[in-house]
Amino acid sequence: MRVLFTHSYFYKLDPKQWKARQPYPPLGTLWAAAVAREIGMDVSLFDSGLMLPDDFGLCLRNEQPNLVVIFDDGFNYLTKMCLTVMREAAFRMIRESREAGVPVVVCNSDSSDHFDLYLRQGAMCIIRGEGEETLKEVLHSLQTDSPIKHVPGTISMDGENVVAGPPRAVLRELDNLPIPAWDLVKMEDYRNIWMKAHGYFSLNVATTRGCPYKCNWCAKPIYGNRYNSRSPGKVAEEIAYLTKTYRVRHFWMCDDIFGLKPGWLKAFADEVQNRQLSFRYKIQSRADLLEPDVVTLLKKSGAETVWMGAESGSQEILDAMDKGITLGQIQNATALLKKQGIRVGYFIQFGYHGEQKADVEKTIKLVVEQMPDEIGVSVSYPLPGTRFYEKVKMEMKGKQNWTDSDDLALMYKNTYSPAYYRVLHRYLHGRFRIQRSIYQLKRLITRPVLPGLGIIKSLVVMIIYFPITLVRGYRLRLLQR
Repeated sequence: MRVLFTHSYFYKLDPKQWKARQPYPPLGTLWAAAVAREIGMDVSLFDSGLMLPDDFGLCLRNEQPNLVVIFDDGFNYLTKMCLTVMREAAFRMIRESREAGVPVVVCNSDSSDHFDLYLRQGAMCIIRGEGEETLKEVLHSLQTDSPIKHVPGTISMDGENVVAGPPRAVLRELDNLPIPAWDLVKMEDYRNIWMKAHGYFSLNVATTRGCPYKCNWCAKPIYGNRYNSRSPGKVAEEIAYLTKTYRVRHFWMCDDIFGLKPGWLKAFADEVQNRQLSFRYKIQSRADLLEPDVVTLLKKSGAETVWMGAESGSQEILDAMDKGITLGQIQNATALLKKQGIRVGYFIQFGYHGEQKADVEKTIKLVVEQMPDEIGVSVSYPLPGTRFYEKVKMEMKGKQNWTDSDDLALMYKNTYSPAYYRVLHRYLHGRFRIQRSIYQLKRLITRPVLPGLGIIKSLVVMIIYFPITLVRGYRLRLLQR
């Protein structure tokens, strides 16, 4: 049985992400393809990451599959947002497949929440939640001409009726999964993009699935609130394979929360040392987890950058989000990471329901005073299945999804207009760049030998961003009125 795997996140349709030039292969898709291959399927890949929807038809004709599986990469946070440009791309692939007489199975966050939309486009079956075990049963049913409607974790049509199979439990023994089908990826294409833009090449690795925390704006339609880990040995084995096979020395550990258990992290650091692996990596973590011993282990195992969901400089907003962290913990974690020479990234979220001017000012103050190495700024995004969504859904009259990741539309009524938050996003980035330049100038000036190029670069950044940021600050004051 020939199965063509694909996914619906087209980097080229997301201008902000394509400009960043940091594309990652679709890890979740590759894992699903490996599972299908393990049970005897002949698998191939249309990698939407580096292609356009127009290219899909030619791939379909060349591969002549018996089945198309649109299996999105659940480790890519952008797929949770269900961007409309990607939804439309998925719909187009479904229609083209059906016109070619090829049935389609879909597994992604959007189809889990809006299965009716995908079934109406012609999808034969929707896989909800974690998909590998369900996919195996669906493939077996197709081979044996058995009905799909009773397979746990599926939604399908029975005549005019929508039929849902019973729920499926999440995987607990992640070590039983095969290594992702990395061989299906045109790795040199990814390498060339990274090397040209950044001078190094990075790949994505997952060590866990799920997140046990309950931030009320964060949806978990695929892996849920459970937290299951691969063994440190299995992760180190995959990293060893990737470094040897693809000459990669940098990884994005794409877990929602990396290294939640200190015992796991110590074992991982020991595995890295024992195997004499040399690589750098970036992760996402929480301020309350970054205790001194944890930060030491991160450094020992190669951590280069730690991103924290700082979200807001207002404790009132953090509490309203059910974030479960304090400003003091953010500050302490930042200091610990900097002391170990680990770069710090802050995710910042404006526009949470009820946010006031004072909350915004506290967030700007947090960024400027703590001075992380990088920031990612967004506005609150209501995702189906969250308490936050239930709180604001009556105010969402029209737009319910962003078009692309740079949309930044506030999709419900809040203290200020959507235009205010778009300007605020760019204003904070300007303030951050100016402050970073001042910070770097101070460091350069205190050194015995002044690196002239660094000083000139910092001054240029200040000259460019100072007037722009002044203008944006004035626009913000007007929009606040």
